[in-house]
Amino acid sequence: MIGGNYIYINLPLLELLELRRRKKKISAAMKLPVIDLSSRDSVSTAIAIRQACIEYGFFYLVNHGVEKELGDSKESYYIGPIADSANAKLNQWPSEESLGNWRSSMESFYWKLFEAGKKLFSLIALSLNLDQHFFEKIGAIDKPSAFLRLLRYPGEMGGHEEICSAHSDCGALTLLITDGVPGLQICRDKSKEPRVWEDVSYMEGAFIVNIGDLMERWTNCLYKSTMHRVKRTGKERYSMAFFLDPHPDCVVECIETCCSQSSPPRFSPIRSGDYMHELFTISPV
Repeated sequence: MIGGNYIYINLPLLELLELRRRKKKISAAMKLPVIDLSSRDSVSTAIAIRQACIEYGFFYLVNHGVEKELGDSKESYYIGPIADSANAKLNQWPSEESLGNWRSSMESFYWKLFEAGKKLFSLIALSLNLDQHFFEKIGAIDKPSAFLRLLRYPGEMGGHEEICSAHSDCGALTLLITDGVPGLQICRDKSKEPRVWEDVSYMEGAFIVNIGDLMERWTNCLYKSTMHRVKRTGKERYSMAFFLDPHPDCVVECIETCCSQSSPPRFSPIRSGDYMHELFTISPV
């Protein structure tokens, strides 16, 4: 009672308001830029990609042309480059008897992801004030060197907070497809301690795209290779990651539009293959 008047509190209404407040707070914390791959306005799309890569290193990719029905995984599985005859032989496929049509589905899925990735590379080139075919001309994506990784995360992992430890991806771009189970978190400023982790929400039908270390080298740290991890939620989680790595013979060196007298190149040129070899020699997967 306040000032002689009774105030009646509707508890269900308060609970609803609290739920809305929490939802609004969570949405604000997890909102990533959305890039429409089908947009005909390539200039505006390139500008949006530039802003997303500078500020987040992550963004949602919608209207990418890959059907939701393709790619049902049961356990962890690697699919390497399919066009490269030497590497293609390393792919070990389940028999048709055990998983009928699985190989053809995965190969179709791989190529559709690759085509979406190539289109994304051309938009990234435009975002860096380059010719849209820049990455093809320097031999980065003219020959497919992408890997598709199918992952299953168990629901329970004891007392461990992370089921995938904090890291940045080593390649150029990663396209991630998840099943909607939460857990993915990003740290936008990896130089700060303690690290601040933000949840990435699920967007139906969208890929989650992130910049890798080699793209960060190409852009002289203009575009961020953002730290990320998967946190334990107690729920089984499935995801598929498509790693768009440059061809091993491609030389990754600072792009001219990303350096100046006041901002000289931070990294020496290096073959993509040599970089990967050095990295996995130090910390093998």
